[in-house]
Amino acid sequence: MAKETTDRTTIDLFSAETRRGRPRSNPLSRDQQLKINKRNQIQRDRANGLKRIELKVSQDLYDALNQQALNSNISRSQLIEFILQQQLDN
Repeated sequence: MAKETTDRTTIDLFSAETRRGRPRSNPLSRDQQLKINKRNQIQRDRANGLKRIELKVSQDLYDALNQQALNSNISRSQLIEFILQQQLDN
């Protein structure tokens, strides 16, 4: 049986090197997969009418927000949106 170079299913069937573990299930590198996933997430957010806001906070504030969100059983993002909305309503 000859090796077919265009065969993507059994591409490593006749490879000289042996690798440990499960064969790759995605032909893209992990970095490329992360970029694609991030792009898809941004598109989903835009389709849902969400806008992105980035801010830098101290570690103490970050920990406090995480703890409050955990106690409230909501995501940190939802907590921050709730706090901002309360400020705007006042």
